[in-house]
Amino acid sequence: MHLEIITPDKTIFNGEVESATFPGSKGSFQVLKNHAALISSLDKGKVTYRINNNEQEIVVNGGVVEVLNDNIILLAEEIIEE
Repeated sequence: MHLEIITPDKTIFNGEVESATFPGSKGSFQVLKNHAALISSLDKGKVTYRINNNEQEIVVNGGVVEVLNDNIILLAEEIIEE
């Protein structure tokens, strides 16, 4: 499935992933291949995604995520550097 992570300033990530986990405003959730369509607001927290069994992680300060037809778009308010 395809994941795109963008902020108002730039694209942070754009590529294929095996899974992605998001800090939803009502609790953390994971998206896998063939996931049902959804739109969710995000709280501040860690977004993790797997590429070739390697886990990548970023921290967002809120945003919105849309899942549709194995395409995930994360519109992050900002990325917090750790």
